[in-house]
Amino acid sequence: MTTEPSANSPAELHWCKSTHSSNEGPDCVEVAASPGAVHVRDSKDPAGPRLAFSPAAWTAFVAYAAEREGR
Repeated sequence: MTTEPSANSPAELHWCKSTHSSNEGPDCVEVAASPGAVHVRDSKDPAGPRLAFSPAAWTAFVAYAAEREGR
């Protein structure tokens, strides 16, 4: 995991929020994919800190979260 900004980060990222999120909810994250990283930020503070994960680390996290979603 790295923190943003990075010299290798693209200037413009296309941020996406989950369709499970609502504008009324207090806890939302947005993600943006680039060739070498998946970027994550707080949707309420888009200019704030960001995290960047390798594609492999993000894939493992999503699989882990999906596995536990129904519990």
